[in-house]
Amino acid sequence: MPVLRSGLVIAGRYADKVRRVLFAQLKDSIKSGEISAQEVARAAGELNRLLFEILVNELKIDKGDVVRITVEYELADGTIKWKLETLTIQAWRRVPDEEVQAAVKSIVEKACEILAGEPEYEIERAGETDTGDIVYRLYYAGEEAGALLLTPINGKAIVRLAVTQPAAKVIRKIVVDLPSGEIDETVKNLLPQLLREAEDTEKRLAERVYREILALIQVEEEEEEAEE
Repeated sequence: MPVLRSGLVIAGRYADKVRRVLFAQLKDSIKSGEISAQEVARAAGELNRLLFEILVNELKIDKGDVVRITVEYELADGTIKWKLETLTIQAWRRVPDEEVQAAVKSIVEKACEILAGEPEYEIERAGETDTGDIVYRLYYAGEEAGALLLTPINGKAIVRLAVTQPAAKVIRKIVVDLPSGEIDETVKNLLPQLLREAEDTEKRLAERVYREILALIQVEEEEEEAEE
């Protein structure tokens, strides 16, 4: 079944985009006489009337916001019938320029202070594998933003680390001294040093390493659930 996809478009131009996309999709059908240009225009207008009610009257979308519209339709006997049960709309609100500039100015004024400091992460133990690896989750500004894998070996530890916020960093493998004492507290104390030694990287790579670390305990959790 044909699908009309508007792609990302500012809300003030969605009607024109819907009409252009529909005409482009059906140009061969118009040429062959399967459907008339008038019917395509009628169907576009019909859909746009409904979209206006949703976007403008219901959601109060601003003309500068961005939307993406998807809906299926069918051709039958020279007419277009919208499958409205398939209609989906995604919307992103535009941040006013003055608000953006105020935020930029605020951060620029304290840029030196921000860059001189170290990002502060919260860390918590997430689990342990049956081979003794310990996995930690890292949180930045209240959101999960990384993972750390610790493998203790005779007073030392092999560490793997990935953080995705506020900047992507990874440690593929590093060996550190592991002082005696409560291990979770020791890891918390080691974290700032590890973050300084971490390699800046692309976010997609950091996310991949992050997922690989968490997968170790997810496997363990799934096996435990299966045994229960």
